[in-house]
Amino acid sequence: MNSEVNSRPLNTPTVSIIIPTLNEAAHLECTLNRVEILDPAAAEVIVVDGGSTDATLAIADVHGCRVVRVERPGRAVQMNRGAGLARGQILCFLHADTLVPPDLVPLICDTLADPAISCGGFLSLMGGPRRTRWGISLHNALKTHYAALLFRPHRYLLNGFRVLFGDQVMFCRRADFQRCGGFDASLPIMEDADLCRRLGRLGRIRQLNRVVESSDRRVARWGAWKATGIHLAIGLLWGLGVPAATLKRFYGETRQ
Repeated sequence: MNSEVNSRPLNTPTVSIIIPTLNEAAHLECTLNRVEILDPAAAEVIVVDGGSTDATLAIADVHGCRVVRVERPGRAVQMNRGAGLARGQILCFLHADTLVPPDLVPLICDTLADPAISCGGFLSLMGGPRRTRWGISLHNALKTHYAALLFRPHRYLLNGFRVLFGDQVMFCRRADFQRCGGFDASLPIMEDADLCRRLGRLGRIRQLNRVVESSDRRVARWGAWKATGIHLAIGLLWGLGVPAATLKRFYGETRQ
């Protein structure tokens, strides 16, 4: 990965991409292939691994990523570690099974050029080798709005509050991330929605009208109706104050 991009204008913010991994060898290669053709490139790509036993680390090394290992796996823990080491002015949190558009960096920088926006993300188009999950993808786009409207209606209507999720490739300024305390490392799930809740106090949260491609591996295992039902139930119960540790029992391992 290029650590510097000579063609980047001097006043353009630098972007650090942070990828939490745990046995992601089956998906990481494709994700990093997309990252390598970004134009302009990200300033750095940090892979934070939670103890992989497959070829994940070898793939990250081959692609020139900065590899960091943590003793305690967990997306919130891993992403906080990557954010703490990042040199970029903007942090972009990317799942290991998500493919980004080639103009990711200017999209992020242009969005955060507006000081009123504190966080952004994309539309997640979910699919696999055999099909595109149009219904699930539509639900993912809508829940960014209805989750915010249900639980923070005044902030949704008056302050542009939205609830983004990890497969939407969330990004924010490093200064704002630090200011709001980063991800809550005690949360096994919903750490992304929780971060939106706090970043939303600093400014508007914007869902870009651009697509990232996310793996449908969990939906393929559960089935579309079961997956939608579980996601709806978890979101509603979380909004009503049910602890994330309790909700995790319904969700299982988040990266299988």
